[in-house]
Amino acid sequence: MQKPNEQPSLTIGILTLNEERRIAQSVKSALFADKVIVLDSGSTDQTKEIARSLGAEVHSSTDWQGFAHQRNRLLALIETDYVFFLDADEVIGDRLRQEISEAVSSGRDAIWSVRWCEVAFGRELTYMRSTGGVKRLFKRTSLVRFSGIVHEMPEMASHDVKEICFGNRLLHFSRTSVYDCLKKLTQYVQLGAAKRASAGKKGGVLRGIASGVSIFIRQYFFGRGFLYGAEGFLFCFFVGLECFFRYTALSYDSDYFNHISSRG
Repeated sequence: MQKPNEQPSLTIGILTLNEERRIAQSVKSALFADKVIVLDSGSTDQTKEIARSLGAEVHSSTDWQGFAHQRNRLLALIETDYVFFLDADEVIGDRLRQEISEAVSSGRDAIWSVRWCEVAFGRELTYMRSTGGVKRLFKRTSLVRFSGIVHEMPEMASHDVKEICFGNRLLHFSRTSVYDCLKKLTQYVQLGAAKRASAGKKGGVLRGIASGVSIFIRQYFFGRGFLYGAEGFLFCFFVGLECFFRYTALSYDSDYFNHISSRG
């Protein structure tokens, strides 16, 4: 941890699983930090080798128990004053990098969140409204652990920690191809249904239609997805599909998802 008269130190932590196509750009954007740590969940491609060749410290943990568990394992490896969590499909741009560096140099005890600039099918949706800030930068001594099945949430040592949102956005390569979207759809439908099952929520086709149509309208029209032609439509359409299937699966696959939620 920080010594007197020393600048606070930063680790950027990245979780990976078979990300050989994207891990290089993610790690390269993080190399301004004092340390980059990759925790791999059992990749069978070249993810670990690429990350290590770029200077990242690479660890493996193949006993998958959910995103929160894996992020807590990554947190246990952090010894610097601050930690920023980066996903393998995200890239830190120059302006955001400067903001992160300034936040770390300030020595403040806060939670810094960041909004996404979505990159869909090769096109930056620059003027599309972000869905909200994701908490990413923490003072290490204040962050206790993460909890939750999906979109895991940080648990802090104090409830009085101020949240600050960075002005510049994080590039999020969330939907690079239709095939990738379909794979992600399956994963997040499962996790989202399990999360709702654990909260005692009900599903069904009609509820799924209402949720899917509602989120599509919010993203495509009010979120300005219509400005980006086919790429904007596909992005919003897949988000709506995920919402639809989440509630449908919650109804028709209830035994399976209740089992997942009981493990989380």
